[in-house]
Amino acid sequence: MAENTMTVTVACGTTKHNITLTAQDGHEALLKDLCEALTEATGVPIPSQKVIFKGKSLKEMEEPLSSFGIKQGCKLMMIGKRNSPEEEVELKKLKDIEKSVEQTARKLEKVDGELTGLKNGFLAKELQAEALNKLDHRVKVAAEQFMKILEEIDGMNLPESFSDCRMKKKGLEKTVQGFLAQCDKIEAGISDHLAKIQTKNLALAE
Repeated sequence: MAENTMTVTVACGTTKHNITLTAQDGHEALLKDLCEALTEATGVPIPSQKVIFKGKSLKEMEEPLSSFGIKQGCKLMMIGKRNSPEEEVELKKLKDIEKSVEQTARKLEKVDGELTGLKNGFLAKELQAEALNKLDHRVKVAAEQFMKILEEIDGMNLPESFSDCRMKKKGLEKTVQGFLAQCDKIEAGISDHLAKIQTKNLALAE
């Protein structure tokens, strides 16, 4: 695994940060990964960062670092300023919202997994209807939580100048809408499977 990690030194003002990046799934680290790590280390949001290597400003976020000639031990520089304290407060709210989105998404993932298990016959036929009804209830609860989160995001009024916040807000809205669509899909899968069981039971009863 050692060859998949790379450490570079980034100077920001008078401070130096050693940033270690790990290749994900065999893909090398991208400029975007470096910028995300720099946000963590410095608090400077990606849109406000200017990363410089050998006098050249790097902009292509999706490009691997090696394409810029960056390798283990290289020294870079970053210029950028942190958000205003007011924007940081809003960002913190968005990060908290993001956490609750992740928690609800994990619950939804569990339901999806259990539904797959049911479809694959991991539960006795006579117990399936009850189990499906419980799953249906859990999906509805998750959908409700996502709707509440969406309302909370929509209710945030962010000034034009809070570009980092606005970008994060937009991304979160998109993510939550995606999960709501997933809730609908899982619910449809549950009622579909319930209908199948009921049809089979009727056939057996006759």
